[in-house]
Amino acid sequence: MGQSRRVRVRRVYDPVEEADGSRVLVDRVWPRGLRKDAAALDEWCKDVAPSTELRKWYGHDPALFEEFGRRYRAELRDATHAQALRHLHEVARHGPLTLLTATRDCEISAAAVLRAELTQG
Repeated sequence: MGQSRRVRVRRVYDPVEEADGSRVLVDRVWPRGLRKDAAALDEWCKDVAPSTELRKWYGHDPALFEEFGRRYRAELRDATHAQALRHLHEVARHGPLTLLTATRDCEISAAAVLRAELTQG
């Protein structure tokens, strides 16, 4: 697996790991209870996050994840989202990338959808 494919998803509250590489928060809303100086982020890419409407509709209901992923991938094709996604592709091209989220279950998060988008092909 090449460098462009080393994309992980982790909770922003978890301790930094050496393997993280570039640490990018991909949530639209700042994580509750996390001080900005304690976040250990390389950047906050909120333009790649799902719209507020989609996020609220989904509500992290596992039964809605498949449909959420379909709707979110559609959003990723609009100009603002697409530019942010291209930026993350570029970051991943230069080394490991860790997509950070405050979501409790990373496997049914927007970050998981992003990881799939960044590693496909």
